[in-house]
Amino acid sequence: MWIADGWKDYEVIDTSSGEKLERWGDYLLVRPDPQVIWNTPKKQRGWVRPNARYHRSSKGGGEWEFFDLPQQWSISYHGPSCGTLTFNLKPFSFKHTGLFPEQAVNWDWFSDMIRNAGRPVKILNLFAYTGGATLAAAAAGASVTHVDASKGMVGWAKENAASSGLADAPIRWLVDDCVKFAEREIRRGNHYDGIIMDPPSYGRGPKGEIWKIEDSIHSFIRLCVRLLSDRPLFFLVNSYTTGLAPAVLTYMLSTELKGFGGHTDSQEIGLPVTASGLVLPCGASGRWTAR
Repeated sequence: MWIADGWKDYEVIDTSSGEKLERWGDYLLVRPDPQVIWNTPKKQRGWVRPNARYHRSSKGGGEWEFFDLPQQWSISYHGPSCGTLTFNLKPFSFKHTGLFPEQAVNWDWFSDMIRNAGRPVKILNLFAYTGGATLAAAAAGASVTHVDASKGMVGWAKENAASSGLADAPIRWLVDDCVKFAEREIRRGNHYDGIIMDPPSYGRGPKGEIWKIEDSIHSFIRLCVRLLSDRPLFFLVNSYTTGLAPAVLTYMLSTELKGFGGHTDSQEIGLPVTASGLVLPCGASGRWTAR
């Protein structure tokens, strides 16, 4: 398992009974987590007096209950090759805050390759959300194309870039359907040295295009391989879908990238839990590297 253990401003304090108690900077949140199927004693005081709690509804979705939480606040992450990144957070929609902290383990991995590439590097970040991977790649020295179907998410990513001192970094911000964008880039003859994709389990594009990861991910990987340069550095696929085990990611990447040689590895990614000393699983990542 790849573990994101470099955080200072974020912490999973405890987990129990379908929930996790987290520290986001100065604030404690309780949020549901379907992986937490164990029932252990909730001894941490934060369980009783968090700053906010998300209550899941039996009918689907849910809602936040706020006690003492600002509408927006920020936390920072410092990586060895990407420097200090600052993220603006706010509770919104289905239990989210605008950041997946476990992805820091991937930021460190690819930013190190970018930093040590010894040449200009172009990165494509698809389903790019609020820009964590975009900022890490740009801070490491890459030119980044950031694509997401949500105008709001792209705007949020731009705010994070400004907060991280990357407002003038070579980042191309695009609101677009990722599949259609990739198809157009192939026709235009554009290529990238690294591709990052963080597809949702289910989603809709700006014109109602339906994305279901089990049906679409393999063909999309095959499509995006055509966007790689002659000397690619890496290809990263993230999955939060339980049915896509790490071995499935390895199989797809190995199959589609065999013409480039290199090496493929896939693992669960996770976050350390302070109270237990164990690790909370948070999905999986598949990584292909040229070396």
